[in-house]
Amino acid sequence: MFKKILIANRGEIATRIIRACKELGIPSVAIYSEEDSNALYVKKADEAYMVGPGPIEGYMNIHRIVDLAMKIGVDAIHPGYGFLSEKVRFPLLCEKKGITFIGPSAQSIMEMGDKVKARKLMMKAGVPVVPGTEDPVDTVEDALMWAEKIGYPIMVKAAGGGGGRGLRMAEDAKALKGAYETAKSETKAAFGSSDVFLEKYLVRPHHIEFQILADKHGNIIHLGDRDCSIQRRHQKLVEIAPSLILDDKLKDTMGKAAIKAAKAANYTNAGTIEFLVDDDRNFYFLEMNTRIQVEHPVTEQVTGIDLIKKQIEVAAGKVLDIKQKDVKLQGFSIECRICSEDPKNNFMPNSGRVTAYYSPGGIGVRIDGSIYKDYVIPDCYDSLIVKLIVHGSTWEEAVARMKRSLDEFVIRGVKTTIPFHQRIMSDEDFKNGDFDTGYIDRKPELMDYYEYGERTDLVAAVSAAIAAHYGF
Repeated sequence: MFKKILIANRGEIATRIIRACKELGIPSVAIYSEEDSNALYVKKADEAYMVGPGPIEGYMNIHRIVDLAMKIGVDAIHPGYGFLSEKVRFPLLCEKKGITFIGPSAQSIMEMGDKVKARKLMMKAGVPVVPGTEDPVDTVEDALMWAEKIGYPIMVKAAGGGGGRGLRMAEDAKALKGAYETAKSETKAAFGSSDVFLEKYLVRPHHIEFQILADKHGNIIHLGDRDCSIQRRHQKLVEIAPSLILDDKLKDTMGKAAIKAAKAANYTNAGTIEFLVDDDRNFYFLEMNTRIQVEHPVTEQVTGIDLIKKQIEVAAGKVLDIKQKDVKLQGFSIECRICSEDPKNNFMPNSGRVTAYYSPGGIGVRIDGSIYKDYVIPDCYDSLIVKLIVHGSTWEEAVARMKRSLDEFVIRGVKTTIPFHQRIMSDEDFKNGDFDTGYIDRKPELMDYYEYGERTDLVAAVSAAIAAHYGF
């Protein structure tokens, strides 16, 4: 096993990895910017070193990170998600310097990170893909020609990258012209390449993904499915395991397809195969995420398997000690991403000091977070601050437990998505499992909620008006 692991990340995922290291008896090393000097994960790590300059550059400087790792005796680096987790140059440099990268090979990251190459690989492997172009589309004229062949509505997608960036949908030729140029511009700014391709846009599909684990000895299994359909602008908000729409036959077929996809990519470590499922229960490969996912806790809750520990063990060369027949899903798990955002103001990020903090607890409740009272949320990072995860023996119990936990959760000083999630948990369609990727867009009433203080202010105002009217 490793002597010391450096976490090349921050926030809640850094805290999550540190916890796994402690349970394995492995010293952990955190890196941080000046803005993160008081962050929770910095306090939890066995060692911590400031990197810079600025709030972002230090987390992205592979040479500085690897040099630090070598200097302090680190023999493995965990990238978490985001930042350097899917940058091909990072595992290559780690390998060159004799440090283990806790993740897949650079070759797998490169092949699956390019969406066009990944589509071709899946087609060759016999995994169904959404109808679309096999190569990047270089001109708007070509885009219009292909769209006529594929059929509208059409999706323009970044060939590299993810996270909802570089994605634009077009209903017709006029809309496609603008969507194409906008997607290329966003793609260039976000990923350094302006390559885009076209896919048929599936109306109201479900976003279903399968968690993969693969060791260096040829063993590959999946840990069941997750439903990540509740999204806003292709950004996931709520994740569920397992899906409510898959019967046993379809679940088995998709699981085998996910393993086939991972084998085609010669994949090792943890990864996720993402699919779209249409109304007729046809499924199509969407992409592969070659890293741990934000939503990995829901899989852990229904399988009892610690994914971060397995990542570390597999990277150390251990044989996967779980067979496919050993994977049994128990109950349901839901994750709500609590972000420092204002849903009523187009989900605008909201930074500042946390003036009050009280997290929920009780049976089946888990918090993966990075904040505390008096912590100042920076304005230069992703707005995800806490992941609230619950587990229940039935779907109904999981929903009720999440609603109760959200009602208990107190975060003051900044606006958060807690009241928005409370509305989702109270929505009859959600409780009945009637949701897909268009759920949020069809539900403007989800914004009809009171924020902290609003109800009190309203009662006080009404009382004052009544008192003035009657001369009290």
